[in-house]
Amino acid sequence: MHVRPGPDRLRHWEQRTDLPLLVASPVFLACYAVRVLAQGADPLLRDLALALALTIWTGFALDYGVRLVLSGQGIGFVRTHWLDTVVLVLPLLRPLRIVDTYTKLQRRRERPRLSLYGRVMSYASITSVLLSFSAALAVYQLERNAPDATIVTFGDSVWWACSTITTVGYGDATPVTPLGRACAVLLMACGVALLGAVTGSFSSWLIQVFGREDRDGHEPPVGR
Repeated sequence: MHVRPGPDRLRHWEQRTDLPLLVASPVFLACYAVRVLAQGADPLLRDLALALALTIWTGFALDYGVRLVLSGQGIGFVRTHWLDTVVLVLPLLRPLRIVDTYTKLQRRRERPRLSLYGRVMSYASITSVLLSFSAALAVYQLERNAPDATIVTFGDSVWWACSTITTVGYGDATPVTPLGRACAVLLMACGVALLGAVTGSFSSWLIQVFGREDRDGHEPPVGR
C-alpha cells in the first residue's frame, strides 16, 4: 500500500509517537549508564542493557525514517530537522530531543503551565542536567583507561562536566583523548548557548517587571 506524504499524516504520526519517544529517551540513557557504570555487575545485566539500548535506538531510527517519508521533503528533511539528524547519529545527545518533544506536548494545551520566561529557564535547566550527565558518562568511558588520564572515576567526570557546561573550567580534570576533547568542545558550546538563553531570559523578565513597576508608580491616583 502506497502512503501519500503530507503535513497532516506527518502531524498525526508525531502526535502518536511523541509521548512513547519521550519515555524511551531516558530509558536509553539509563541503559547506557548501566553499560558504563556497572563494570563489576552480572554480564547478563549489561548485555540486557545493551540489547534494550539498541532496540530503542532502532525505534528512533524507524521514527526518523517514517517522518522523512511522510514529510515529502526528501533530503530537505535532513536540513530542516537537523536536530533530529544529529541525535540519531549521536544518540547521547538525545536529551536535546527530550526537551523539544516536551515542548510539543505542552503546545497542545490551550494554555501552557509556565510563562515564557519560566519555560525558557526550566527547559534550559533540564537540558543542562541531562547533557551534563550524558557527557559525564561518555567522557568517563573514554578517559578512565587512557594513559595520563585525570578523569579516572565517575565523580571526576561529573565534576568535569559541571565545570565545563558552566564555562568555569577549573582545569584540574581534563580529557586527554581526542574523542574526550571533542565531547568537551561540544559541551562547552552547549553551555555557552544555554547560559546565554537563561541570562537573556532573566534579564528580559527583570526589565519587564521593573517597567511594570515604573508604569504603576507614575499612574495618577484614581479620582483625580
